[in-house]
Amino acid sequence: MDLLYAFLIGGAICLFGQLLLDIVKLTPISMLIVLVLVGVVLDGFGLYEHLIALAGAGATVPLTGFGYSLVHGAMEGGTNGLFFITDGVFEIASITIVFSILFSVGAAVLFKPKGVA
Repeated sequence: MDLLYAFLIGGAICLFGQLLLDIVKLTPISMLIVLVLVGVVLDGFGLYEHLIALAGAGATVPLTGFGYSLVHGAMEGGTNGLFFITDGVFEIASITIVFSILFSVGAAVLFKPKGVA
């Protein structure tokens, strides 16, 4: 059942993103921002923890999970004081940020962009 919940909830999050692109006609970067902000807001109200408990990786892998990790880290770091907020953000979200940069550089090295002959 865990795999089914992960598939259904992760698929629903991705479907929501696709609907933002197709029906609302958002640009891809706007859709990314909306999905991250949805994760931020859901974690701010304490709802994303329940979604992760139910779906596991189905809730943490999409972009909403990145928003969750940013805010959750900031809230955990903020319990130690105002100056520790950034420590919490980078402690939880650092793996996502590092791999995003590495895969972006790898894709730029391996593939030729459009418009370049």
